[in-house]
Amino acid sequence: MDHFLYRSGTLHAEDVALADIARTVGTPFYCYSTATLTRHYQLFTEALSPMPHLVCFAIKSLSNVAVLKTLGNLGAGMDVVSGGEYLRAKAAGVPGERIVFSGVGKTREEMRLVLEGGIRQFNVESEPEMRAISEVATAMGVTAPITIRVNPDVDARTHEKIATGKKENKFGIPIARASEVYAEAARLPGIEVVGIDVHIGSQLTELEPFEQAYLKVADLTRRLRAEGHDIRRLDLGGGLGIPYQRSNEAPPLPVEYGALIKRTVGDLGCEIEIEPGRLISGNSGVLVSGVIYVKNGEGRDFLILDAAMNDLVRPSMYGAWHDIVPVEEPAPAAEKQEYDVVGPVCETGDTFAKARPLPKLAEGDLVAFRSAGAYGAVMASEYNTRPLVPEVLVNGDHYAVIRARPTFDEILARDTIPEWL
Repeated sequence: MDHFLYRSGTLHAEDVALADIARTVGTPFYCYSTATLTRHYQLFTEALSPMPHLVCFAIKSLSNVAVLKTLGNLGAGMDVVSGGEYLRAKAAGVPGERIVFSGVGKTREEMRLVLEGGIRQFNVESEPEMRAISEVATAMGVTAPITIRVNPDVDARTHEKIATGKKENKFGIPIARASEVYAEAARLPGIEVVGIDVHIGSQLTELEPFEQAYLKVADLTRRLRAEGHDIRRLDLGGGLGIPYQRSNEAPPLPVEYGALIKRTVGDLGCEIEIEPGRLISGNSGVLVSGVIYVKNGEGRDFLILDAAMNDLVRPSMYGAWHDIVPVEEPAPAAEKQEYDVVGPVCETGDTFAKARPLPKLAEGDLVAFRSAGAYGAVMASEYNTRPLVPEVLVNGDHYAVIRARPTFDEILARDTIPEWL
């Protein structure tokens, strides 16, 4: 469910017409719905109740501070994977005790930053990282809470670039080696083991891979406790998918995911953490773009938009599908035409869709890419010196620009010409 619906013939974000935003902000732009962000976060908290739990939003999916503030005010924790994301969470007012730090390449500088500012836990990915945290924390005279990420060698059945739980992936330690790694952790100064971490991938559309992984974590919890470790927290990662192509069967619902968690690890008495990103942010956002030209080619027609691969890279990078809809509602029996939907960047890869049936469109018309809130703006760039796409947040009948489109003067001012030129 989302809050992007046609009203009086025009696509709205909650109570605001996207065409009105386009007239003020210009295109392309991202637009997010507060109501959808709120509802999707609440679905997870409801699904895990009454278990003790914390829903940590995966900032990497959508990192605008206004969005983080919206979720943080609801009680959300944050899952960060860099020092910069940590500072975004803090800027949004999220306290350190609700921030977990994931990622395979944490630097000592980042460790010091979060230990100074407060952290719920490090999700440790390797033995060298664990030893580095021990050294940094000991030098600072503090104790760093950690979980250790185990790799359960489970096929998430998702895109190869976002699968993280198989033995050939770079993430975590092999679950078969967990006992020896936890034993080393118990001997190291400056760290305290608080639990286990696992995350098998993103955009999962079935529950069975989660069940396989969580059953392994449950067995590991019992074994580690028998070996003397105080395992009181389970970080189960994120990854639940969303229906990008709405004509396809929908992925499992959060309530079904929550029931699976209760069934597999609910008897362990652990606090549960999950780290959803895409399911909270994905359908909470759209990318709105204008048609520059309709070009008639040989055997195909091109819809050339003012959005490009630098604004939304998922189709180019992953071959991803996004539903594309006109902002002005077509008549129910409107004739459709197949278009290759492309951007203006000078690469053939700047293609959003091929032979996509759409209502007939003309120069100046607006279209919206649905389910664009996750991994959209966060992965955008200024390739071809195209200004970074702005972001807009809607709340009821109000909206605000939460990241402005930079001017060309601002872009050029960031470059410095050396004195010898």
